[in-house]
Amino acid sequence: MGEPRSVLLISPGYPAEMPFFVRGLDAAGARVIGLGDQPADALPETSRRHLADYVQVRSFADEDAIVGQVARAASLLRIDQVESLWEPTMLLAARLREALGLPGMSVEETIPFRDKERMKQVLDAAGIRTPHHYSATTGAGVRDAAERVGFPLIVKPIAGAGSADTHRVESYEQLDRVIPSLRRQPVVSVEEFVDGDEFTYDTICAGGRVLFENVCWYRPRPLITRQLEWVSPITLALRDTSVPHLAAGVAMGRSVLRALGFESGFTHMEWYLRADGSAVFGEIGARPPGARTVDVMNYSCDSDLFQRWAEAVVHGAFSGPVVRTYNAASIFKRAQGHGRIVRIDGLAHLLAEYDDSVCTIDLLPIGAPRRDWLRTLISDGMVIVRHPELSQCVEIADRFAAELQLFAG
Repeated sequence: MGEPRSVLLISPGYPAEMPFFVRGLDAAGARVIGLGDQPADALPETSRRHLADYVQVRSFADEDAIVGQVARAASLLRIDQVESLWEPTMLLAARLREALGLPGMSVEETIPFRDKERMKQVLDAAGIRTPHHYSATTGAGVRDAAERVGFPLIVKPIAGAGSADTHRVESYEQLDRVIPSLRRQPVVSVEEFVDGDEFTYDTICAGGRVLFENVCWYRPRPLITRQLEWVSPITLALRDTSVPHLAAGVAMGRSVLRALGFESGFTHMEWYLRADGSAVFGEIGARPPGARTVDVMNYSCDSDLFQRWAEAVVHGAFSGPVVRTYNAASIFKRAQGHGRIVRIDGLAHLLAEYDDSVCTIDLLPIGAPRRDWLRTLISDGMVIVRHPELSQCVEIADRFAAELQLFAG
């Protein structure tokens, strides 16, 4: 038996899910080398326990320095592949692969996953329905694009993640109010607003083959949940992805992967289902979904998808079958009021009814300061529930959304 594969994993301590991917690689038999911008003793304990070695860099902002530092380290540490699961370091991972002569996504292949305008251009050329879109670098360019797209429209950064800094705009007057907030963004995308329900298409792939696919249903769509503080956002991983109304989105997701030439790793795509049954592409990242959605997916199939991802990128196959047996949903809670959490209502009676369906309760404790709900989807805590029947899972999730209340003061 040969030596274990040596995997350089960028940012093994952040975001919060990264330690579980470190653990997954170790469990898959890889020798895991971390590359991060924090001292080794500041890493989460799970990451420290499963890392074989660690390279600390000064800052992820200086990619040239990192490429040189890793090239020097590679003379002492064998590196067989480079992996990144955090969007801001995707291009760095590609540069390191090219510098070290390693397989995996190149810079050219990575750019469409980071530049939303380039992404849509590639998919347009492949005949995939995307929102009508234009890029802009100035306020005048945004106004010109708005004239071509028409209202309502969406304005968002071309390299953002999720719905951060995304604006729905209804008129030129509203656009004039939004433009000043875009000054921190060098390039933005101005695109058609697509009316419909929003879903994900998430995969783990190996060698261009889809080993696992998942569809989540956002209730309501993220653009709404980022505008209304009182809403409890729900992300629901669906047990049955073969139902007719999802067919167009799943087929489109597979076509997107082919058009972008994706080979191995996690992907997270968002798409819209219109009232006429047609699917419209939203965006895709070569990374897992955030906001603990991998946990939700794990509960839907009683598996460890952190480790399944590691098996895919290290061995090219899963060690065993992954079968969805549940619908599973996360419900994010936002406290009423400001300051520190002073009261939690409704939990006891909900647990009395649904205890067998509750997988996780992770709410801020009494006395903890509120989080900024505009900066983190997880907000002031979350609950994960599951049930084999979709109607029951929806009912339970809606009950927790409506009846579990946190108060701050």
